[in-house]
Amino acid sequence: MTPLLSAEQALIGSVLLDPGQLSHLDWLAPDHFYLPAHQALFAALRKLRDDAHPALYQQPVPLSWMSDAVDEASTHVRGLTSTYAHTLVAACPRPAHAPLYGRMVLEGAIHRSITEHAIRLHQAARADALQGNVEGALHYADVLAGVLSDLAQRWGTEPRPTTPSTPPANVPAMPPPIRVDQVAEDERFLLAVLTEQPKAMDEVVGWLRPGDFADPAHGQLYRCLGALHHRGEPIDRVTLLWEAQRRGLLADGTLSGDQFTAICDSVGPGSAEWLGELVMRSSVTRTAATSAHTIRALAENEALAPGRLISHALHALGPLDEVRARWQAADGRPAPTPTTPTPSPAGPPPARVHAALARSTPRPFTPSPARPPSAPSLAAMRPLSRGHG
Repeated sequence: MTPLLSAEQALIGSVLLDPGQLSHLDWLAPDHFYLPAHQALFAALRKLRDDAHPALYQQPVPLSWMSDAVDEASTHVRGLTSTYAHTLVAACPRPAHAPLYGRMVLEGAIHRSITEHAIRLHQAARADALQGNVEGALHYADVLAGVLSDLAQRWGTEPRPTTPSTPPANVPAMPPPIRVDQVAEDERFLLAVLTEQPKAMDEVVGWLRPGDFADPAHGQLYRCLGALHHRGEPIDRVTLLWEAQRRGLLADGTLSGDQFTAICDSVGPGSAEWLGELVMRSSVTRTAATSAHTIRALAENEALAPGRLISHALHALGPLDEVRARWQAADGRPAPTPTTPTPSPAGPPPARVHAALARSTPRPFTPSPARPPSAPSLAAMRPLSRGHG
């Protein structure tokens, strides 16, 4: 039994024992539970509350509250029995601690939801890389940013990007890049065109950066071209090779003479702007995959608190925002809206957030004199050995 499943059982058991606890759990949704049976039971208990079930007005709580909840939940999930409902009752140490149990359930849901959306972003990025597109990756990046904003509101924190103090542990291996040979060929061809057509630097220098190149050697060679262009010096094979030597690229092994020759000899008719856009597409999908990979590693760290997880995940999306802005500038689109979210006024009210954050305290129950109890109570069925008679 994991801590998360224990919290889910304790929460539903607390509501079965004390229906009034539902009024302190409006910020929690059925889909925040991991097990389908728990989702169905929590939704059923809410429905009974909304339908003004008689148990809401009786103390002790009648057995019909449990049986009706099981009947309602059974219409949405199979295999649910009253025996399991009794197990949930026994699993609750203190019904008054329901808000804190709910916070534990929400914490598990936050980790689980961020993991799922990070996987979708990674899959979309790799699919786009195969097809030469970027739209799918950017769409799922926006979806993930929206999810992070909603989860931050439910948790009661501000969605602010924060740099992790330490890198995530147990990071899974990054899958191999997509279309490596084709990407490298596009980069070599672009560098050759820029070397033979120096004026073409004006077409790409405003939005293409050395970090957009998948091959570090290609990125450093583009940096050399940019330096020559910035200083207003002539650009050709000789001056480029001299600049590469001055920067130590030949001495430290970043670039070999054979690599340089192969790049310069691959020149042919081509558009620097079009080739630059191909490199940018690859950069967008590669950055999206890296961001998704980092966010998944963060979300799978169960020791990371939800507030910090959300902040670190937003920080991991930052490089993709920067690359997206330059890609849209290259594509002639208007300035993009950053994916870093701002709090939405449609989020849970502050009172619900406060309930999620606060530790619960026992609340006395005031029975209504108008409707006396008419059935055995759930509390009477709890084992006395647990000390909660």
